[in-house]
Amino acid sequence: MSGLSQTLPGARLIDGKAAAAQVLAEVRADVLALQAQQLTPGLAVVLVGEDPASHVYVRNKVLRANEVGINSFEYRLLADSSEQEVLDLVQQLNQEAQVNGILVQLPLPAHIDENKVLQAIDPRKDVDGFHSENVGGLSQGREVLAPCTPAGCMRLLHDHCGDLSGKHAVVVGRSNIVGKPMAALLLQAHCSVTVLHSRSVNAAALCRQADIVVAAVGRPRMIGADWLKPGAVVIDVGINRIEEDGRSRLVGDVDFDSAVQVAAAITPVPGGVGPMTIAMLMRNTVTATLLQQGLAPDHLSRHSLSPAPTAGQTGA
Repeated sequence: MSGLSQTLPGARLIDGKAAAAQVLAEVRADVLALQAQQLTPGLAVVLVGEDPASHVYVRNKVLRANEVGINSFEYRLLADSSEQEVLDLVQQLNQEAQVNGILVQLPLPAHIDENKVLQAIDPRKDVDGFHSENVGGLSQGREVLAPCTPAGCMRLLHDHCGDLSGKHAVVVGRSNIVGKPMAALLLQAHCSVTVLHSRSVNAAALCRQADIVVAAVGRPRMIGADWLKPGAVVIDVGINRIEEDGRSRLVGDVDFDSAVQVAAAITPVPGGVGPMTIAMLMRNTVTATLLQQGLAPDHLSRHSLSPAPTAGQTGA
C-alpha cells in the first residue's frame, strides 16, 4: 500500500514522505485539470513578525505550492503591526478572486487575538480548517475544510488500513488543532473513538484497548510499549526537541524504540506525519477552489474532499 516502506523488528514503518509525495502528485494533476478550465488555485500566506520557525514553515509552504502549480501570495507584516491591520488584510484577501486559500501563520504576536483573526477568514478560504463554521461542519460530517494535520493522519490510516469501520481508535490529546478534529474524522470513518487527556483515569489501560493510537499530546516519548495493544497502528503527531547525549534531536510523543516492538505499523519522527501537513494544505487549497466554484467533490481526484458519512449512518 502507498505510504509504507521498510519493515521494522515488530512493525512496518509508515513513510510519511512517500505518502506526501503521492498526495502532491494528485494535487498537481488536479491543478492541471483546473488550469485546463482557466482556473488556477491561489494560496495567500500571512506572516506577522520575525519568528524563525514561522519563516521556515512559510518558506516550505510556498515552495510546495509552486511545485504543484498553485499560485502563492506572501504577505509579511512587522511584529508591531496592529490587530486591525491584520484584520484589514484578511478582509482584503477574502474579497480577492485569485485567492482561494488564506493561511495566517501561527503563532501571532501576543497583542493580536489569534481567534479573532482566524474567525475573520472566509470559511470557504480557511485552508487551515480552524474557522468555527468548518469546525462545526466537521463534527456534523459535512463536506468542509478539515485541519491539515488530522487530515494527513487519516490519509496515512486509510492507505495502511483501508476501511476503518468498527476499529477502536484512541486519540491522546484534545487540542483544537489536532485532537478534537482527529476524533471527529475518525468518527466519520465509523471508528469507535476514545479521547484521552490530562484528566483521564487509567489512561494507559484505555490506550491498550486501541486498534489505532493517534498521539498528539506534546510530551516526548510519553507512550511506550506498555500503552499499546500488540498489533496496534500508531500515528505519532508529536514533534518535541530534546537534548540527549549532548545533542539536540527531534522525538515524538511515542517512545519509538519500545513501541516498534509491539505495534503492527508506526510513523517515525521526523518523516511521518510532518510531511503530510503541508501536502494536505495543498489538497485543501484545491478543495477550497472546488467549493468556491460550486464544483462537485468528485470533479477531480477521489481525494479532493474527505469522504462524508453515508446516508443513514450519520447518527448511528
